[in-house]
Amino acid sequence: MEKSYNKLLKGNKLFAESKLFNDPDYFKNLSKGQTPDYLWIGCSDSRVPANEITNTQSGEIFVHRNIANLVIHTDTNLLSVLEYAIKYLEVKHIIVCGHYGCGGVKASMTNTYHGFVDNWLRNIKDVYHKNKSELENIEDEELRANRLTELNVIEQVRNLAKTTIVQEAWTKRPLHLHGWVYGLDSGLVKDLSVVHDNMEDIDKIYQFTFPTKN
Repeated sequence: MEKSYNKLLKGNKLFAESKLFNDPDYFKNLSKGQTPDYLWIGCSDSRVPANEITNTQSGEIFVHRNIANLVIHTDTNLLSVLEYAIKYLEVKHIIVCGHYGCGGVKASMTNTYHGFVDNWLRNIKDVYHKNKSELENIEDEELRANRLTELNVIEQVRNLAKTTIVQEAWTKRPLHLHGWVYGLDSGLVKDLSVVHDNMEDIDKIYQFTFPTKN
C-alpha cells in the first residue's frame, strides 16, 4: 500500500520537471539568492498560500505565517523574520493578510476551551473587547466574524508600526505597511486601506526616538 505522503514527493518531481521544461536555468537562477520586495504575514491556514493567491513566483514574497496572522511583540519568531526582511532583504512593503472564515478568529469569539492555543487567541479577544460595541451590533454571526477578521488585521498592522524594527527602518528609508483580507469564497483580496508609512501614523506614546550616530 502506497504511503499517502508519496503524493507530495511525486508532486515535487512534477513541479521540478515542469519548471525545467519551461526554463532550464530556473533552479540555477533561483539558488543565487532572493530579493523580494514584500514581506507577507499571513495565516497558517492551508487554503491561503501567498504566492498562489497573488500569482507571484518563488523569490518574490518573503513569508511568515501563524494562526490568525498575529503580530505579537513577544513573539521572537515573528520579530526575527521582521528584522531579517527589513534589514537584510530590504523589503519595501509588509502585508498583513487575514482571511474570511478564519478558524482562529471564530474560536476567539467563543468561551470554548481549545487548549494551549487559547493563550494565543486571547490577542484576538482583546481586539474584540476593544471593538465590542461595533461587533455586538452585528447580529449575523458570520458577518460579525468577518468584521472581527478585518479589525484584527487592522490591529496587527498597528502592532507592526509600534515595533522598534519598523520604526528604525522609517528613520532610514521608505517602508509601507498594508492590511488585506482574502476571501476563500471568491479568491479575491480586499485592501482595507490601512496604510502606515511613518511614525506619524501611530500615537505619540508608541513613537521611539533613536540615538543619532556621530
